Amino acid sequence: MNTSERDKSGKIQPWWETGIIYQVYPRSFQDSDDDGVGDLRGIVRRLDYLEWLGIDCIWLSPVFTSPMADFGYDISDYCGIDPVFGTEEDFDLLLHEAHQKGMKLILDLVPNHTSDQHPWFLESRSSRNSPKRDWYLWQDPGPDNSPPNNWLSVFGGTAWEFDPATGQYYYHAFLKEQPDLNWRNPEVQQAMVDVMKFWLDKGVDGFRVDVMWHMIKDSMLRNNPLQPGGHTGSSFYDDYFPVYSTDQPEVHDIVRAMRSLLDSYGQKVLIGEIYLPVNKLVAYYGKDNKGAHLPFNFQLLTMQWDAEKISAVINEYEGALPAGGWPNWVLGNHDQSRIASRVGLPQARVAAMLLLTLRGTPTLYYGEEIGMTDVSIPRAEIVDPQGLGFPDLYKSRDPARTPMQWNTSPNSGFSQHRPWLRIANNFDEVNVELQKNDPASMLRFYRRLIGLRKQEPALHSGIYRPVYTDPQIIAYMREYDEGDSFLIVLNLTPRPARFRPSHFHWTGRVWLSTLPRKTGDRELSGSIELAGDEGLIIRLSGND
Repeated sequence: MNTSERDKSGKIQPWWETGIIYQVYPRSFQDSDDDGVGDLRGIVRRLDYLEWLGIDCIWLSPVFTSPMADFGYDISDYCGIDPVFGTEEDFDLLLHEAHQKGMKLILDLVPNHTSDQHPWFLESRSSRNSPKRDWYLWQDPGPDNSPPNNWLSVFGGTAWEFDPATGQYYYHAFLKEQPDLNWRNPEVQQAMVDVMKFWLDKGVDGFRVDVMWHMIKDSMLRNNPLQPGGHTGSSFYDDYFPVYSTDQPEVHDIVRAMRSLLDSYGQKVLIGEIYLPVNKLVAYYGKDNKGAHLPFNFQLLTMQWDAEKISAVINEYEGALPAGGWPNWVLGNHDQSRIASRVGLPQARVAAMLLLTLRGTPTLYYGEEIGMTDVSIPRAEIVDPQGLGFPDLYKSRDPARTPMQWNTSPNSGFSQHRPWLRIANNFDEVNVELQKNDPASMLRFYRRLIGLRKQEPALHSGIYRPVYTDPQIIAYMREYDEGDSFLIVLNLTPRPARFRPSHFHWTGRVWLSTLPRKTGDRELSGSIELAGDEGLIIRLSGND
């Protein structure tokens, strides 16, 4: 893989603009020591597969030392590897082997909160006079020993936990085992810089920053306002606007400082997890594009699968990007239902074609490429704290975190031991080994899509130009220069549809269809009759 390419203006593009990112959830990718939990050496074993697929960058969900109250998002040592995943030497091996294969490796940094077992918090909690007391958010009780304000935990209930030993509350945006750091404290900022330097000095290629928009809170701790239709006194996070507990103006100074550090190490990428409306999301690119390289754009994860709405969102996002800001798109991650479960397997191919032909960096979630779906987890087997906190509301994230399906052997080749989460019942039909040998499979379709995107400048670097939208169809062009352009036509429904634009005259040849039997070099022009769930990539030979 080239570390950089030039766009049509001659500007050198960094690797993360033209590359494809693949999220690995380490617990569920490959178990190498047969304890039922995936690990670092397991990922090393599967690097050949990722290279074959065409992946440029692996994003590794947290592997740091952790009590695992939230499966690694509660960190007790930012510079240590948790024994369940292996050793520091195992990490070094993974980093070396990934780089040998031309792939980048980025880590999931969780700077908003630590584990309550982190030495920093243990020291902070020890006394009101602790030198680290101000490293976290401690407050006196309100009237009648009530919490300091109405802020709620994302996982339900008040976000304030009372500490009897010191007579104060501490704030936790998530579990009580995940106390939030006080990012207004310069010592906290420096401590996290030291953490980032530790991993950058090892050679990692950047960070995905967890809940970036949570990192700074309102200094006056004002109550969050009620949402329309919300209930006063509710314990549900979504009943309130988190306008004072998230997305404060000062957070952009923190992001800018992180970016400055990464820039000092060369071509490193800073990605931010940010669930905000587009107009607020794009602010995280920062002044003069010195914020996050890629503030994660989750719109395709959370919105209705509707052609007109998706087209409007794409255009809104393209229009809102700052000059020089590079877009990005995501279909799935460890917190959301899998795309094949949200839209169905036939539409999952259309979704893949959308993801890999839109302008910007695509991020794939492990298993999407074989059409993995959410797995029904019996109530007695739920382990996700969000699912345990809302047992009757089906909020568990476990169904989208089940082990990767590699082959037809017991436990699908993931482990010789009973996996930490059950494997899908269809693993004997939906797995890498079978699909690798089936030209019509989802996996081979993904590989062709990825290969086409990588070899065609119009698809990885070209401009985006909307062409046509109706209740069923989205159509757009990707153009690199004159004579190098593609038309993408997607039917987002299972019903037949007709693409017949009135002011766009074109001819071209089909390079790829979502329907295997219709893939082939054939010439089209003017209007197209699309089958249900059909998407086409067409190289244009003439248009006006």
